[in-house]
Amino acid sequence: MSSEKPWLHGRKPGDRRVRVERPHAEFFRYAGPGQFVAREAASEPRTAAGRAIERVRHAMFGRRLSIYEEMGERLSKKKALAIFSSDAISSSAYATEEILRVLVLAGAGALLLSLPIAIGIALLLGVVSISYRQEINAYPSGGGDYAVARANLPGIFALVVAGALLVDYVMTVAVSTSSAVEQVISALPGLIDIRVEIAIVAIVLIMLGNLRGLRESGNIFAIPTYIFAFGTLAIIVLGVFRIVALGEHAPPPEPLPGAPDTLQLVGFVLIIKAFASGSVALTGTEAIANGVPAFKPPEPRNAANTLLVMAILLGVLFVGITFVADSFGIVPVDAPAVKTVISQVAAKIYGDNTILFYLYQTFTALILFLAANTSFNAFPRLAAILARDGFMPRVFSFRGDRLAFTSGIVILSIAAIVLIVAFGGITTALIPLYAVGVFIAFTIGQVGLVRHWLSERSAGWRKKLTINAFGALLTGVVFLVVLAAKAPTSLLVAVIIPILILLMLFIHRQYQASADHLAMSDDAVIPPPRREERVIVPVPTINRAVVQAVNVARSIAPDIRAVLISDDPEEAARMRERWERQLPLVPLVIVESPYRALVGPMLAYLDVLDRTWPDDKEDPITFVVIPEYVARHWWERILYNQSADRLRSALLGRPHTVVVNVPYRREVEERAPEPPRG
Repeated sequence: MSSEKPWLHGRKPGDRRVRVERPHAEFFRYAGPGQFVAREAASEPRTAAGRAIERVRHAMFGRRLSIYEEMGERLSKKKALAIFSSDAISSSAYATEEILRVLVLAGAGALLLSLPIAIGIALLLGVVSISYRQEINAYPSGGGDYAVARANLPGIFALVVAGALLVDYVMTVAVSTSSAVEQVISALPGLIDIRVEIAIVAIVLIMLGNLRGLRESGNIFAIPTYIFAFGTLAIIVLGVFRIVALGEHAPPPEPLPGAPDTLQLVGFVLIIKAFASGSVALTGTEAIANGVPAFKPPEPRNAANTLLVMAILLGVLFVGITFVADSFGIVPVDAPAVKTVISQVAAKIYGDNTILFYLYQTFTALILFLAANTSFNAFPRLAAILARDGFMPRVFSFRGDRLAFTSGIVILSIAAIVLIVAFGGITTALIPLYAVGVFIAFTIGQVGLVRHWLSERSAGWRKKLTINAFGALLTGVVFLVVLAAKAPTSLLVAVIIPILILLMLFIHRQYQASADHLAMSDDAVIPPPRREERVIVPVPTINRAVVQAVNVARSIAPDIRAVLISDDPEEAARMRERWERQLPLVPLVIVESPYRALVGPMLAYLDVLDRTWPDDKEDPITFVVIPEYVARHWWERILYNQSADRLRSALLGRPHTVVVNVPYRREVEERAPEPPRG
């Protein structure tokens, strides 16, 4: 029977051919005794409207993908570098600017410190990247710092990491998009009045791209990422050549007679603030460790190699842009028109108002728009892991038609849009909230790895422990620096994260309570039910739907009664006469409702039945069978079942009560049955 041929040879001489009927073949594939695999046709809509909607969905998001096609959705190293590293690489477009915005407050002489600060941040990037390579090899199933903390530290630390990363991913989308809009405005100043609208449209388009699935989003994002990287490397090479070989650079600022040196002028606090602002360059480095399962096999090695390339590329771009900007004396300009540092560097090297300049600005804006995609991959995956652990609603673990975590993608988009609107799409206003959360995750993740190596003690564990311990100490200090330097705005994150933790604990407690209530011993053998059962059928009149519901009730238990809630005694009397004539074996209870209520009297009647039950017997299960008429057209549904819906909502959750909906659908025109004769 496993063959797909519709005709087989018969076993008897006269049966040359026997037709084999497989009623399941259209919708299911036979996989063994009592086991079927649903085909795509089983999920197709059955109505014309549903099929029309499905065609639109296919046009927007593509066809449904089976779980068996997931391996085809895995990412190569080239596509993974574009998807997971676009956030980190694109931060080189605004990290230098954030350093200069702080140093410029102390005058032109302070700008000389931008390059040493950038080098310091690059060294910090190296330490963090080495630590994450070890994390990838130790926890190849993904989850990043959350998985490490969950496995090695008390549970609250894992939730702190989760809350910090969720906040940081939302901030990544908002900051990257706002910065991209500023790049557009730098080239086209006339668009400044619609900067928020441009950002919102961009986020929606990125959301739609991710809803199509990983592989297709990789195709979309790879080209801008690589063009930006090569274009920026070209700027750095040409800039270094002009500065070193041709001697082009801005003249160094001359200190005033008797003025203190630059370090004294700037002050330690301002240097710390500049370092904290430039540390946004490190955001996104954790994304690869979170998304290891998205790589093609061997996943850990491919992820570790991609992380190495990303770290080297980001370090070169960040330090290179800072060197060129510092050498040419470039600073941010906000008035009379917005001119970002990266746009001024590009104009200096490629020429202002040239084709190369506009092309570079275009791809800078694109990679910043698409840098948000790192969060669109990391946020839904982390939310899915939290959902599987019971700390977020389970809907976040559901994968849509394209194997994407749909709910996480949509929620992230909404949260980022709210931030964009609240802060007017201004990057500098968003930066103080940025990077605080990610350094919390860095620190706790490294501490978790220290515990991991202490307990595992595998080959080379002392070296690995030393690296992660140093990384934890360094990122912990940087976290305190960033938190203090960006205060008081940064303290808002310190409020949001505890709120998220409390919410996750509340969700987990609810799930745990319901699981404990529903749990059964694995050794228990379930006997037949002993509890008595009774059935109540609310009836408005006698019709086909009511008769069908009564017949269903008869199949459940012998103790059955119909209940009519009526505010018209005369109509109720006529109903009783007709009921006893047409359904004589089913008792009818009439409850008069002079206050014209339906749900309240029905619930009160059920309570009375419970109270009259003998105290020495266990309360019975009460089945409430509700007849429901199913309209043939969508526009008819607003005309029917309002009372049934209200009653069903009121009964759900009532102790010892089971609600049974009995839908009746009129497929063809039917005549009422003839009355019995005789």
